[in-house]
Amino acid sequence: MALGLLLSYHQHKEPNVDSGFYAACAGLRAESQALEVVAHNLANLNTAGFRGQQTNFQSLVAVSGPGVSRAFNQLASAWPNSMPTSLVSSALNSAVNNFGVLEGSHLDRTAGNLQTTGNPLDVGIEGAGFFAIQTARGTRYTRNGSFKVSSGGVLLTAAGDPVLGDPALGPKALINVPPGIVSIASDGTLSVNGAIAGTIRLVDFAPTTTLSAEGETLLAAPEGSAKAASQPTLRQGALETSNVNSISAIVTLIGVERQAEMMQRALSLFDTEFEQIASNTLAKV
Repeated sequence: MALGLLLSYHQHKEPNVDSGFYAACAGLRAESQALEVVAHNLANLNTAGFRGQQTNFQSLVAVSGPGVSRAFNQLASAWPNSMPTSLVSSALNSAVNNFGVLEGSHLDRTAGNLQTTGNPLDVGIEGAGFFAIQTARGTRYTRNGSFKVSSGGVLLTAAGDPVLGDPALGPKALINVPPGIVSIASDGTLSVNGAIAGTIRLVDFAPTTTLSAEGETLLAAPEGSAKAASQPTLRQGALETSNVNSISAIVTLIGVERQAEMMQRALSLFDTEFEQIASNTLAKV
């Protein structure tokens, strides 16, 4: 009876190396990628306007079909006390296949906290919205409102990229800031000594829009997806902190490290099995 079940089981198996080995490799690679994402988030805990990345996992099933699991369950009942090593390995194979692989990551749009700096050129956004920035790669977006004025009087980001102004003046309209006392209203109007010098452009995106991180705080968006923010609210003399929660990020880091260790142990077990096959089974061929 058990022999018949065993033959039935092997008919459902691929005649190659246990698929769990490949699943464990994929799982270890996924956890390594996830570790990079978490480490990047932690490295930017103190970066103004930083938006953390969250990982997306999907299920990896290297062996499919009801026949495999049904045959294995029947085999398990046939050996209630002690299953052969090869079948234990297949049980491990099945368990490893339940691990996921990294599908990708997405931007966490949760707002950070506004921290008062007292610098008149620091601007924080309350609620939704992004600053539009002109870069060498095209228009990019950010929540980092740490601005400065160039020697030529143009409003720039801390990295030296021009901050875009009123779109009615053109898609690449800049903001010229003459010498004087700068005042920035909640709607983005920038005045110097009481005279309006320009308007800081604020845009927003539909919740389903995919925003891709570039560098620390710059974000890229699909062409034409940006729209004017409906109710922009700016606070002068403040910066938005990173939205990464340090405690949550550390807990995630520990979990990812443990998952990676599990994958490494699984690979070691498979490696041990391969050595046994090479020394015991192949030697008889």
